Amino acid sequence: MGVPKFYRWISERYPCLSEVVKEHQIPEFDNLYLDMNGIIHQCSHPNDEDVHFRISEEKIFADIFHYLEVLFRIIKPRKVFFMAVDGVAPRAKMNQQRGRRFRSAKEAEDKIKKALDKGEVLPTEARFDSNCITPGTDFMARLQEQLEYFVHNKLSTDKLWQNVRVYLSGHETPGEGEHKIMEFIRSENRKPSHDPNTRHCLYGLDADLMMLGLTSHEPNFSLLREEVRKFGKNVLCLNVFHFNTLHVTCTLNMCVFFFQKHIGSDYDLERIIDDWILMGFLVGNDFIPHLPHLHISHDALPLLYKTYISVLPSLGGYLNENGHLNLRNFEKYLEKLSEFDREHFSEVFVDLKWFESKVGNKKCIPTFIHCFYDSALCLAALTSSEKVIGEGKGDDEEEEDDMFETEFRQYKRTYYMTKMGVDVVSDEFLAKQARCYVEGIQWILHYYYHGVQSWSWYYPFHYAPFLSDIRNIAGLKLTFDLGKPFMPFQQLLAVLPAASMELLPQAYRHLMTSENSPIIEYYPLDFKTDLNGKQQEWEAVVLIPFIDERCLLAAMDPCNHNLTKQEKARNCHTECAVYTYDQEADVTYSSSLPQLFPDIIHCHVRKEHIPMDAWYVPLDHVSRPYDRSSLYFCGFPTLQHIRHKFYKKKSGVVVFQQSSRGENTILDILPSKEGEAVCDDVATQVLGKAVFVNWPHLEEARIIAVSDGEVKFCLEEPPGVQRVYNRASTPPPTKVTCLSDKEQKDWVKDVQGLTEHFLKRKGIVVNETTVLLYGQLLTGRKYVPKANGVVELEKQWAKQVLPFAYQTVVKDIKAFYSSLTCFKSLDELFPPTTTVFMVGNPYYGAMGEVQDSSDVIKDGRVRVVFNVPHEPQLETLIQNQHKYCVKYSPGYVLASRLGVTSYLVSRFSGSIFIGRGSKKNPCGEQKANVGLNLKFNKKNEEVPGYTKRTEKEWLYSVAVEDLLAEYLDRFSEVFNAVSRNSHDDVFYEDDIWPGLDQNGAEKVAEITSWLKSHPVSSVSRTSCELQVLDTAIVERIEEAVEKTKVKKSTKKVRVTVKPHLLFRPLEQQQGVVPDPDSEYRLFDRVVNIRESFTVPLGLRGTIIGIKGAEREAEVLYEVLFDEEFAGGLNIRCTSPRGYRVPPCALINLSHGGRVDHTSHKLTAIVKPQPAAATNFNSQRQLGGLNHSPRSPLYPCSLKISTGSQQTPTPAAPPQVPSSQSEGPLSPQSFAMKGTLMLKEMLKIDGAGAGSHSSQEAANSATYGGQQQNRRRSSKKLANMNSPHGDSPASATPANLTNAMLGSKVSELARVCVGLGMAPPDFSFIGNRQVTIVCQVKLSNGLMVHGPQCQSENDAKEKAAFFALQRLIFFICLSFSPGGLLLPPQGYPPAPLWGMPLPPPHHHHQSQPYYGAAGTFPGAARQQPAAGPPIGSHNQFIPLQVTKKRASANKKNQETREFYNASHTVARNQTQRAQNPLSGQSQAQSADAVSMSTAAPHTPPRQNRPATGHTPGSASKRKHRKLAVNFEAAKVSE
Repeated sequence: MGVPKFYRWISERYPCLSEVVKEHQIPEFDNLYLDMNGIIHQCSHPNDEDVHFRISEEKIFADIFHYLEVLFRIIKPRKVFFMAVDGVAPRAKMNQQRGRRFRSAKEAEDKIKKALDKGEVLPTEARFDSNCITPGTDFMARLQEQLEYFVHNKLSTDKLWQNVRVYLSGHETPGEGEHKIMEFIRSENRKPSHDPNTRHCLYGLDADLMMLGLTSHEPNFSLLREEVRKFGKNVLCLNVFHFNTLHVTCTLNMCVFFFQKHIGSDYDLERIIDDWILMGFLVGNDFIPHLPHLHISHDALPLLYKTYISVLPSLGGYLNENGHLNLRNFEKYLEKLSEFDREHFSEVFVDLKWFESKVGNKKCIPTFIHCFYDSALCLAALTSSEKVIGEGKGDDEEEEDDMFETEFRQYKRTYYMTKMGVDVVSDEFLAKQARCYVEGIQWILHYYYHGVQSWSWYYPFHYAPFLSDIRNIAGLKLTFDLGKPFMPFQQLLAVLPAASMELLPQAYRHLMTSENSPIIEYYPLDFKTDLNGKQQEWEAVVLIPFIDERCLLAAMDPCNHNLTKQEKARNCHTECAVYTYDQEADVTYSSSLPQLFPDIIHCHVRKEHIPMDAWYVPLDHVSRPYDRSSLYFCGFPTLQHIRHKFYKKKSGVVVFQQSSRGENTILDILPSKEGEAVCDDVATQVLGKAVFVNWPHLEEARIIAVSDGEVKFCLEEPPGVQRVYNRASTPPPTKVTCLSDKEQKDWVKDVQGLTEHFLKRKGIVVNETTVLLYGQLLTGRKYVPKANGVVELEKQWAKQVLPFAYQTVVKDIKAFYSSLTCFKSLDELFPPTTTVFMVGNPYYGAMGEVQDSSDVIKDGRVRVVFNVPHEPQLETLIQNQHKYCVKYSPGYVLASRLGVTSYLVSRFSGSIFIGRGSKKNPCGEQKANVGLNLKFNKKNEEVPGYTKRTEKEWLYSVAVEDLLAEYLDRFSEVFNAVSRNSHDDVFYEDDIWPGLDQNGAEKVAEITSWLKSHPVSSVSRTSCELQVLDTAIVERIEEAVEKTKVKKSTKKVRVTVKPHLLFRPLEQQQGVVPDPDSEYRLFDRVVNIRESFTVPLGLRGTIIGIKGAEREAEVLYEVLFDEEFAGGLNIRCTSPRGYRVPPCALINLSHGGRVDHTSHKLTAIVKPQPAAATNFNSQRQLGGLNHSPRSPLYPCSLKISTGSQQTPTPAAPPQVPSSQSEGPLSPQSFAMKGTLMLKEMLKIDGAGAGSHSSQEAANSATYGGQQQNRRRSSKKLANMNSPHGDSPASATPANLTNAMLGSKVSELARVCVGLGMAPPDFSFIGNRQVTIVCQVKLSNGLMVHGPQCQSENDAKEKAAFFALQRLIFFICLSFSPGGLLLPPQGYPPAPLWGMPLPPPHHHHQSQPYYGAAGTFPGAARQQPAAGPPIGSHNQFIPLQVTKKRASANKKNQETREFYNASHTVARNQTQRAQNPLSGQSQAQSADAVSMSTAAPHTPPRQNRPATGHTPGSASKRKHRKLAVNFEAAKVSE
């Protein structure tokens, strides 16, 4: 535990010391040290509040291994990995361990009793007793055995471990884990060969690790502790890590600033740090209690520092001289500090006197005292001093001082009599108190600086003396007898309660329970606790007797011979072991749990034992001082390089998710000596160069733009180029622009955001910002092939551009980079047997092995054999996913079904607190939450399958409706109370259940018990920004993967590849995205390309969730992998095969298929599935509940959503010149050809009807290399915006107007009006990265998002262009019989340009019109086509296009004559000239025929006038929603 609350206090006092970092932000370390007990506790009992929780040992071991594996992979130590498990502790620590274990056993017993009293049924399996995490137990022996197996396995199989020395100090090695680590660090520090720049990382949750780090005096020492986050009921997430790092280096600098400001610079910094450590011990730790009334939460530490500053000039030295207490100086310091005792006492009794004068009744005083002070102590002191107070009235000031001293002595005497149970407080008693306390301080200093100096010493009291009673200590002689540590079983009997006697060997158990036991008094079944001024129950003093060592050993001695052989082997001390990789060693290592951990067939590990005294450091050892400013290490914070001052102020800096209440140290950046920054000069200095940003936590970034709010200097580079311009001979290509009004406003917003972030999170005042830099952060380094087979390691920069304040940027500093393995040539980078991945087509994402390439490498080629496995077929699932999606509805829909108000639905799905008593007379502050806890507004979290948040409202599933219905049926009175008092935040038991026969507490307990027993309590919640696939869909994906495994059709391909298309997993490239152009979507297939990762290298999977983030490196993808693996998570899947993976660890196989023009797969679009009878406006709902646009870093791709009702889109007769195709078209080519025809008809492409020849039209529709312009690239799509040419068809005014349109927004509006639709609705989505996405909604339910743009006009134009293309595409499909976008009965078309409506006299007004889709009254009726039977889907293959069917269709078409649509239209134009009215009708029919004849199996037919109407297959077919993106579909002919 260390110093309670110290870590939080120091982090909030100096907010720039600590930072919350993600995995990719952790700096490089040489040595990693793990205090293992925190990890063991976290993996074995993550939630002690749940009495139903059960866990197996196998699960605990597997979780511990995964935890260690992830920590090692994240931190990547380069030299030493030290794992330390707590062994037998010194006697001084055992008292604290004993109290903690007694309290935990009692708390567990009370919780079980309460659960049984409530009627809860507990599992029959025995619960995990956390007290077994004590040296000497069976559990610890088995854990040690598994840890040794884990080390052997990782060293033998993991390349990342093989260059590291691994130390394992187990529970059988005496000493606490963190102090065994410090022994190692001190011994390394003594060696002459010690590198002073060694970077240490100490991982653990104990607060005293800061003190240990400071005692080492190492210049690069950091503490790492995880933000422990639980997901659901008992699940600890071992995948998503957020770390709090506290850098000791910064702490040292802050100490320098703080003390030098007050005492000058004439003092030794190292000695002041030692004194600072000593003062931290005075507020209490694991070995001695805190001094009375000195609490960290009550600003005790600032008082200690203030006193030290005032007394230091008069000391003539220091308090702590390298671990040795200077008693003379320490006594002077305590004498000055003892004034606090009198001040505190004065405040107490001044308040009491004032209260007495106001109340006039001393009987009321105890109530006042109880509210503010220790009642027993103060009341006794007050009673004994009443006489003195009465006699003192009217006396002079000198007599009052004497009386005050008398009162003060009585106050302290009462403290000792009440707390320590003494009858007489004599001078001898006070002298003993003083000596014991000073002995304790000296023992602790030795323990932290030199190791254990006495195994048997301990502080013999539960409470500490007053400061004013620690006197006459200068002449004390403090010596310690080293002694020997307890044996493991001796410690077990000394610290365990009787409730945990099962953890002891059978021979000793009776000593805890038998009435005849000589030590039975040390195991009380009931005991008291005393908060002693603290606030939390865990801080209370456990009042149990101290173990007498002699009595304990004497009682155990007769039982020792009853131990079994295995127990005797456990009851011993062993040495620490160091493990290293040895290639020559090759043995088989047997596993003790072969069903869980297999044997290691080839074990290459050498083990050495280290003597227990090998790390002993003499008491006169002094750590060597180092120059702390000589070298800068990337990732470590520094307070140098930028001029600043500091002061203390209550600024409410947020360090731990809430504003701090105490004072914060604020850093104020001073103006630069160079004067005010000028944009031109700054651009000359930094544009195109690499600098360090975000002082004091520096990160390297490449600056691409500089702006002062009016002018902007930016790099003018080709797309994809990220060059650093360091040479004066090659200045960066620069473009200067003036900012628009909107850009100026955005610049001001960036400045305000940066200023607020620095102040509220780091406590740094950046002052006025005149220049902003825009840069790309460093992501890693990558080997880039050059000419003549040379490779160079180049820095890679993020695509995302972020703003930085110029005054927080550091230029021209030399940073240290680790000496990693460096490759110079292709031979070294790609030697044979190297594992690589393909990042080009074909075989995109395939894993392969490099072969001997000596004959081709001179030509810049590498020979590789790739494994190409068979991929699962998910297209059908993608198209039908709406069948498995959870349906969500707004709150008012659920409310109407349940018969309650929507307010109650919203309230009960969140949190509802019920307090004790009534609203008028509340009893205490205890509150119970009886809400369903299915939504979290502040945390922006939802519960998948139950709730979903949109931009406007919360949505609920049927499961929530069922749960609320059951809640309403069981506890309707709660609903009534909440409904009556809708404005209250807290409701009360007596108000809800006012009857005399009703027990509100029991009702609340019944509700909470019911909620805990419901499955919803164990469902994990996720961020609302997370796109997820529902559980039912994930199960279908698992089934598809399992079906694919049966085929086992993996093939090997031997190819010769250019090296830039190969990606080799390397440590230098951690953080580098293999393919920066990849776009990730749900259902995408991916492969893991990270080595030494929890997920095996090369394992494939499917994306089932996307978690957006403000920075692209922080985006996470939830992946369902094809195989189970150790450490896998159950993310909505049936087996542990899920994991959350960053983009740098994946290659997107589906993206490779999308960009491959020879691919034959269709690109599926998520099918929309709104809730029944509800038309949601939410963009996320319309996206089928699987897409959320809120995060700016979600893959920016075209998204299409439709409402629950679709407005029919009528067809129009194309007017294009006739032409004849050379041969049959594929379905996709046909769809494209129809699109081109319609665009020409509507003048979308601008060219007139006669501007293209028939050959050009045919070529544009033919499958081949010309189809590359069909990619979803805005640049290639923009090529269609060519100027309109003249054409004969432009004679009508409507066509003339259309031809003159220059804006895609206007063009889209014209098309909508022409189709009888409402004008399009445009809206914008902005983000912090100053990019804007435009959203277009059409009245037929179509919704399209454009790409990210810098301005609203640009975003609007591009979104309109995308919508125009999509709308034309849908219209094209509607021309065929049974068109997908038209209802069966058909609709008359809206007037288009140059196409008047048919006159009304062509059909009777009262006669209902039933026509085929795409027709209107008076149109010619098409004849049934010969071939397929009526009702078959014969116009094209929209849902399942395969190579087999396409090739078969081609064979059947070879002997048939084919007429294309333009030929049919030209043939009918003559008829139009003769009869315009009938010509229109026949043209419409001819269009339908031409669209039908383009499909396979359909020979050309000549239409004849219709005499009647018979509904065709299209009129019988049910309307089907489009589920395929034909733009990306390509089928080989």
